[in-house]
Amino acid sequence: MITAVKGTQDLLFPEVRRWQQLEAAARGLFERYGFGEIRTPLLEPTELFVRGIGDETDIVAKEMYTFQDRKGRSLTLRPENTAGVARAVVEHRLHDSPQHARLYYIGPQFRYERPQKGRYRQFHQMGIEILGEGAPGADAEGIAVAVDLLDAAGIPAATVQLNSVGCAECRPPYVALLKASLAPRVSELCGDCRRRLETNPLRTLDCKVPSCQPVLDAAPRLDEGLCAACADHHRAVREILDLLRISYRVRPRMVRGLDYYVRTVFEVTSEALGAQDALVGGGRYDGLLRALGGPDAAGFGWALGMERLLMAMPPLPGERLPRVYLAWSGAGTYARVLLLARELRAMGVAVLVEHQERSFKSALKRADRLNARWALLVGEEELESELYTLKDLASGGQQALAAADVAARVREEAP
Repeated sequence: MITAVKGTQDLLFPEVRRWQQLEAAARGLFERYGFGEIRTPLLEPTELFVRGIGDETDIVAKEMYTFQDRKGRSLTLRPENTAGVARAVVEHRLHDSPQHARLYYIGPQFRYERPQKGRYRQFHQMGIEILGEGAPGADAEGIAVAVDLLDAAGIPAATVQLNSVGCAECRPPYVALLKASLAPRVSELCGDCRRRLETNPLRTLDCKVPSCQPVLDAAPRLDEGLCAACADHHRAVREILDLLRISYRVRPRMVRGLDYYVRTVFEVTSEALGAQDALVGGGRYDGLLRALGGPDAAGFGWALGMERLLMAMPPLPGERLPRVYLAWSGAGTYARVLLLARELRAMGVAVLVEHQERSFKSALKRADRLNARWALLVGEEELESELYTLKDLASGGQQALAAADVAARVREEAP
């Protein structure tokens, strides 16, 4: 037997309905905020992620699925989507198009890491990108979109964690201060932190190893080293979040695991997930488009892992599916049932056709097992009168209706 690749999963019915519900809620919300969808390739040139994310990040150094194609070109299955969106924006000059200033995406990503609950090697993300808007209001509104999505998904106890990681002007002095602070205690740090201290010191603050936390907690705060412009931006973001009545907690040593972030970074966490509680993460990435050969344009975005969000979402109510199970019995009724099914589908009704004759008692049992909301019974009497017996399997009531009235009755209670 051939099984799925380790770290991947098959999404089966009825669980896939929860995915569809989440995707529909997200699309509706994104469009209300003025975002349009973008779909980028699963395969990208490896250089995109090396230049865009940073070659010292864990994603690029350890987690990418990278290979050479038959012409020797290095390709990578996308490990995240912001770099791909930025590449598409530069390639198609979308930065010159106001209608492409707000983009969203939904789709699979790939990272080679240890599979665990809610984390897969093929996983799914949805996210937004706000392009060309450098004002702090764009940061706050982007965070508001994430909060509204979690509210729509029914996620309990979601909390915004907020920080600023500065810019190219104020970050180098802070990095020097951080290195000087950690140097006397370097022996207490894990191997990854010791390596990062030499190659990318800011990334030490993102370490999750418990033994490193006392050392990192004593490190200088990022917000104490911000330049005036970054401090003003950070203050304005907080003021707008207060205005929008979005609660948050400032975490002055929080960073994100990607090198392109500047100024605002944030996460949204939920107690529903336990210790690994992060649901949404993102921030400002001014300069990413320029690094990929485009203009010096501002950017802000975030992504969330759909698997982890679905873990925190409440289960769907056990409602019957809004579809009609069509059963028949008697001479000449099967041909009419096939045509009736086409008529009802053309009128917007979901129909399941039974292709072998059953007693109505047996058909009703089958409709129940299929979790259909209605059963439509067509016997010889119904064939002659063209009034069909529609049975509501939720309430047990039934009535005789013409085909058009069946469609109208079913659509009344469709979601």
